[in-house]
Amino acid sequence: MITVIIPALNEEATIGFVIEVVKKSTNVSEIIVVDDKSADKTIEIAQKHGAKVITSTKLGKGASMKDGVLVAQNDILAFLDADILTYPDDVVDLLCNPIINQEADFVKSYFTRQAGRVTELVAKPLLSILYPKFPNFHQPLSGMIAGKRSHFLEIDFEDGYGVDIGILLDMYQQGAKIREVNIGHIENSMQSIEALGKMSRQVASVILAKSKGKGTQDLKMYEHIQVIREQMDFALSENLREKKKIAILDMDNTLTRGSFIQTSAQVFGFTKELKEIGRVQNNPMVRTKHIAKLLRGKSLKELLDVADSIPSTPNSKELVIRLKEQGYIVGIISDSYDFITNHLKNKLNADFSLANELEFSKSHATGEVKIPSFFFPHTNSICTHDYCKSHALTYICKHYEISLANTMMIGDGENDICLTDKASVGISFCSTDVALDKVADYIIKKPDFKEIINFI
Repeated sequence: MITVIIPALNEEATIGFVIEVVKKSTNVSEIIVVDDKSADKTIEIAQKHGAKVITSTKLGKGASMKDGVLVAQNDILAFLDADILTYPDDVVDLLCNPIINQEADFVKSYFTRQAGRVTELVAKPLLSILYPKFPNFHQPLSGMIAGKRSHFLEIDFEDGYGVDIGILLDMYQQGAKIREVNIGHIENSMQSIEALGKMSRQVASVILAKSKGKGTQDLKMYEHIQVIREQMDFALSENLREKKKIAILDMDNTLTRGSFIQTSAQVFGFTKELKEIGRVQNNPMVRTKHIAKLLRGKSLKELLDVADSIPSTPNSKELVIRLKEQGYIVGIISDSYDFITNHLKNKLNADFSLANELEFSKSHATGEVKIPSFFFPHTNSICTHDYCKSHALTYICKHYEISLANTMMIGDGENDICLTDKASVGISFCSTDVALDKVADYIIKKPDFKEIINFI
């Protein structure tokens, strides 16, 4: 069977159509949309059409593709762009049949379209100079591809516009059997001159970097500084601007019936080390950085599997739905990691999540973590702590232009005390922390959200 992977960023207008085209192939058993923190309804629409959605560990198509490969369950993978409305109904079969029939390990598409200036003026001339025996592909930069998962696991996925040519060159250097197939006429938006210039530099850079010294005496001519996009703050969707209330939910032991890091410690065998960090590190920022090192080398798939193994609190999704119906913007604030909170946000159809940013390289945790600025004091801060979730609350209120008087917090432990106290309505959920109960307006003891649903 086939897994189709669709990297997406703000593609609410087209993602549903693309998924429905994919579903027309009887060989497809899994559709994965790898979302790059879209600010529109891409996630909601993708889920309605039956796709599995994960949030990319790093902004950029290459990282999204790698994440999709690691999560995919099938041996044959196809990649489609999310912004095309002219795919033929049999596009997946066209890409994958040569692999099913054992005629190819990797399939590259070509199609009729408006002029591809970077292909003709940059990619093809450089390839002909540096790789004289390289096949004369019609469109070496095409992003609609398919291949065996075993081959994708062995290649690098470049950042930026160079990802597609990088995959092709890696497959070629692997000795993979490559075939090019015609998928008809494809229409997509023309790039601006500025975008084409950036694309040209990045494509040239990848070709030269992978040429391993073949005729690269003019390398400096093509050198450039590639801007690495930092992980975005949560995005403001236009449909949220009219709402004037915010509900904040904690993750560990609130939305879920367990702690992500505690469960990871049990699964990966670092419970002793985790307890020692908790014992000797009183500073929450230092503690966070030390804990992140325990996850070094773990793949995105391994970590998502841990997250999915933790039971959700009963009626979690119903709570989010009811809060939205009552006019709340609903989000998660956690001192865990954003790739997990985003994963849960997608499941529950919440509006945003804020958490620490575990760093990944090639979809594996590096052991480093970035503590976002919204956890630190700023102009609108309402407490004096150096590191606190309440700073994130005021940060959100500023972005959504919502008063603190219209906020609700639902949490369970010590780290939620300040935020529960500062929010207009604070709810202590299944807490064993006496201090949290004292500052909360309401105390919920039963591990189910029905009582809160009835309250709102």
